[in-house]
Amino acid sequence: MHRGSSKDAAGDPRTSDNLPLSASSRTIPVVLEITRGGAVERHRLRVAPGTLVRAVLRSSGHAPEGSAVLDGETPVPLDAPIERAVTLTVVPTFSGG
Repeated sequence: MHRGSSKDAAGDPRTSDNLPLSASSRTIPVVLEITRGGAVERHRLRVAPGTLVRAVLRSSGHAPEGSAVLDGETPVPLDAPIERAVTLTVVPTFSGG
């Protein structure tokens, strides 16, 4: 039997149970609280570890540019990766006209 034979693949033990841990689908809960004019709009998302704050804002339908993001009272850079469950306050900083 030569190397490229399909008969040899029948004994291939690869299954989804043998995937490396890095291929797992672990997600992190993130709550975005967007404040506008005294009202708070909440978005609950689940993201992969390492997802950037910028990407989370975009996936919730908000523009990262023109927004200040806070974790409690601490500013969070848009390029910060999310590594734990978190509630972020988003304050739009641009004016409408």
